Amino acid sequence: MTMTSTRFVKVSLLGLSLVGLQGLSATAEVLSETELEELLAKTPETAVQNVENGTSARSDDMQATAASSPKNAVVTAEEIEAATYDGAPLAEGRTALTAKVQILLDRAGISPGVIDGYSGDMSRTAIMAFEGRAGLSVDGVMDQDVWNALGGSEARALTTVHVISSDDIASLSQDPLPSDYAELAELAHLGYTTPAEMIAETYHMDEDFLRSLNPNASWTTDETITVVDPAVPGASASFAISRIIVDKVRSRLVALDNDGVVLADYPVTVGSDGTPSPTGTHKVRAIAMNPTYSYNPDLNFQQGDNTEPLTLPPGPNGPVGSVWIDLDKPTYGLHGTPHPDKLFTNQSHGCVRLTNWDAADLAAMVSARMSEDNAEIEVVFSE
Repeated sequence: MTMTSTRFVKVSLLGLSLVGLQGLSATAEVLSETELEELLAKTPETAVQNVENGTSARSDDMQATAASSPKNAVVTAEEIEAATYDGAPLAEGRTALTAKVQILLDRAGISPGVIDGYSGDMSRTAIMAFEGRAGLSVDGVMDQDVWNALGGSEARALTTVHVISSDDIASLSQDPLPSDYAELAELAHLGYTTPAEMIAETYHMDEDFLRSLNPNASWTTDETITVVDPAVPGASASFAISRIIVDKVRSRLVALDNDGVVLADYPVTVGSDGTPSPTGTHKVRAIAMNPTYSYNPDLNFQQGDNTEPLTLPPGPNGPVGSVWIDLDKPTYGLHGTPHPDKLFTNQSHGCVRLTNWDAADLAAMVSARMSEDNAEIEVVFSE
């Protein structure tokens, strides 16, 4: 059985209308539970390197190539548009071709995490997920079959522009936000702190990559900023999601329909040995967009010197980002993150973290299904 579809998801964050429109044009195979487990078993393990401690960390894709290329290697919009596949694996370092492949994967509903132009574990596992869904040999290596299935030679424009508005500027929070939870609790909103951060998340980009595409930008009102275009214009719609698989070993989350068709696949951060993610099968209880965050050191972890419960205000820079998908296991959920570039370099306190845009995409599918027929969405944690 095959499926050819286009998915359109419209979400709203921070009062700004964001349209995350993803076209899914590749042929998708229906996977049985046995086939899914076999596919997951083929995926190489992704090393989780650092427990989140507030220290600076680069994205996994960037870390994988830091020794061989400058962090801010120059790639232009024109080079991304002109990039073609030459038959070789994706090169190390930041390249226009890798950026193009990441955009195409994002459009296909297979998230590469942040689009940054670097070939590393997040891009590799995304290619593996795409290969598995398309019925190709699964090895995570770019090849002609993957390029053809992504529609690389026929892709529409891969870059576009964003004009900074007065509303963009007005929505920003103080820069920098404090790191202490008690200080954060005193604020009204934990929003983006710079136009670059806001625009990068809107277009699924790494902020450094965005800045490198706009080296002379002043980031002020009415300025035109070059961005990548991971979205497909069209009417909003959602697939009928029925099950979610969280692969804790390989740090990916898979959304499936009733027939086992892979609807979407996202990179995630899972818990550590000290604060593990759940095991077994659970169900989604509710969804909160732009949620507050209830901190209680008696229930999970202690942040700094904060020994009393606190309520942190909503916003994409809050501890759970801009989306919370509540599970039937108390205090656990699937949620966004203020640090999308650290998904593969940190561990969580037990919950499952996605980029804010991927969490919003997943929440839109789950919400539509739960609203339509009160369906129960199963969340399976795979060891």
